[in-house]
Amino acid sequence: MVGFLLRAAITALGLWVASELLSGMTFDSTSKLIVGAIVLGVVNAFVRPLAFILTLPITIVTLGLFLLVLNAAMVALVAWLVPGFQVAGFWTALGAAVIVSLVSWAASSVIGTNGRIEIFTIKR
Repeated sequence: MVGFLLRAAITALGLWVASELLSGMTFDSTSKLIVGAIVLGVVNAFVRPLAFILTLPITIVTLGLFLLVLNAAMVALVAWLVPGFQVAGFWTALGAAVIVSLVSWAASSVIGTNGRIEIFTIKR
């Protein structure tokens, strides 16, 4: 449960950064941002794997680039499901998906699998 909440907080941070950088993505309130992050986590856990399997041939043909479209579709789906979370169009959803992915990657590299901050040391 702590891991899910930590991932939801990282996703919320990514969505907030995306809303600050992209003019077409807005939240009515902080609570809508948190709900959007939780719903995005649930959608990525249940809907995205099914969508990935169904679109696997086109993903292979495009050498994986279709995954960007799939991620944008998941952000757009969350915007459709959560009232008070607006995404202006496809390009905004695509930008948001890329920003959320980058923020999640950066945060996940600092936070280990057990939920604690990891300290990296260089041995010479």
